[in-house]
Amino acid sequence: MEELSNTPEPADDSALDFCLRLARAQAAVVRRLDAALGGHFGISFGDFQLLHHLARAPGGRLRRVDLAERQGLTASGVTRSLLPLEKTGLVGRQPDPRDARVGFAVITPAGHTTLDNAMVTAREVSADLLRHAPPDQLQAVSAVLGLVAGATFI
Repeated sequence: MEELSNTPEPADDSALDFCLRLARAQAAVVRRLDAALGGHFGISFGDFQLLHHLARAPGGRLRRVDLAERQGLTASGVTRSLLPLEKTGLVGRQPDPRDARVGFAVITPAGHTTLDNAMVTAREVSADLLRHAPPDQLQAVSAVLGLVAGATFI
């Protein structure tokens, strides 16, 4: 007669391990990009992302709620993040002439210049961070990250 074991089957922690490594990697990426972008341009990686999203949007502008969705923030969080960029002239506010309740964040010419210059540094840091990763693995991981994020934009 077979004896039943009370020992549970070992759990498959591959998904958890991936998420833990992803969180650690994300922290390392942000730390490196914050240091490089802050030291050269006075912006954080979060600021860079906001400018990047605005620059890629039609007309260089997005509703704050749409920008928040792309940035993974709340609407109030993106408003707080935009304030320093507005004060330094990298981002402006633009009302919607058809709906006074809607406001747009718009990248300014100074914001475009800063983003263009910061893009060189961001590319260099990103390439350095991923210098040991084979290109085919980068494509596969990028696809998985897109699924995790539910991303339909880049």
